[in-house]
Amino acid sequence: MLKTPLFITNFKNYEQAIGKNAIKLALAHQQVAEDTGASIAIAVNAIDLQAVSEAVSIPVFAQHVDAVDFGSFTGSILPQALKRAGAIGSLLNHSEKRLDIETLTNALACAQKSSLMRILCTESPEEAEKLVQLDPDFLAFEPPELIGSSTKSVSSESPESIAKVVALSSGIPVIVGAGINKPEDIKIALKLGASGFLVASAIVKSKNPTKALKDFIDAF
Repeated sequence: MLKTPLFITNFKNYEQAIGKNAIKLALAHQQVAEDTGASIAIAVNAIDLQAVSEAVSIPVFAQHVDAVDFGSFTGSILPQALKRAGAIGSLLNHSEKRLDIETLTNALACAQKSSLMRILCTESPEEAEKLVQLDPDFLAFEPPELIGSSTKSVSSESPESIAKVVALSSGIPVIVGAGINKPEDIKIALKLGASGFLVASAIVKSKNPTKALKDFIDAF
């Protein structure tokens, strides 16, 4: 298990985090991790994953993995391929890549078979109560209506929901995301029991990603 609190930047498919930009941004994250001793990871698209993994020593996650094994699955993201490319794990069921429960259950099993750490995303405390039964390595709570917001966050708008997910998690570490855009959001969520954070645009779209990341880490 990774050291907590864990800070993960999801590169998504923003132009600032694709190709050579992905490597540059990944190296900035590694430098901050070395300077601060903080537990920092990144989640990158499947095409850039191997190049990024070879460029840095911090943990690299995939953004999605499919419920497939070796075989005739053209176009699918194979768990074994992610592992061999350097991924330590994968996000699953992100609000931008939702899965039905059967597919999700199978994808979690396939990822586990390939020794990939599984960060299972949930949109609400009610869903979290059901998904915790699937026994992921981390539970990532992100209300979809707040994802990408630069003014509102789950910490500022719905702190009670963070506490509820933590209470329902059965000891599974809870990562908080959705609109996390300032250090105060980190402080609030930590007090409520969060074990990590999943941030995207606040870092990737920042004019100075290194400074933005350091400001968040300082809040730890």
